[in-house]
Amino acid sequence: MTEAFLVCAGSVALAEIGDKTQLLSLVLAARYRKPWPIVFGVLAATLANHAGAGALGQWLSSLLTPDAMRWALALSFIAMGAWVLVPDRLRAEDARPAQTRLGIFGTTVLTFFIAEMGDKTQIATIALAARFHDLPSVVIGTTLGMMLANVPAIFLGERFAHRLPTTAVHAVAAVMFIVLGVLALCGIDLSSQ
Repeated sequence: MTEAFLVCAGSVALAEIGDKTQLLSLVLAARYRKPWPIVFGVLAATLANHAGAGALGQWLSSLLTPDAMRWALALSFIAMGAWVLVPDRLRAEDARPAQTRLGIFGTTVLTFFIAEMGDKTQIATIALAARFHDLPSVVIGTTLGMMLANVPAIFLGERFAHRLPTTAVHAVAAVMFIVLGVLALCGIDLSSQ
């Protein structure tokens, strides 16, 4: 349980640096200038999104044979490692939160949940849940990772984002995912140790 939680929190926190959802957090913070509703909106959206992604990962792991699952996980983690190295860009239409009657919290939940669909960290959550078979630890860990990356962005805004060594952070995240892939290829299960 501890290994799953720590690996999930660390890998997602690193993968989220410079990700489009972190950029969205910056945009929301700059637009609304009220950090707490944005923080709670990101938390709610992430919990919902990652709970669904984790459940999908667990379900997929129940469909595949252990050998097929090992290969699928190995390739997923290695692909995720390569994907983390590709910088994200926030499209102009994603940077404009919709004018709604939902308020800051509701707007944040809606826009962040949608932006996270198919994102690196959501795909990573699916793979991590399939790998560790510990849904609560995976969801709590990946959610903590998202919060570790997004809360400073929300509170410190643009000044903080430009000071991060994004390339180095992405390289560390890529190595973590590739190591997980190699461990899966070798049949080493961290969750049973």
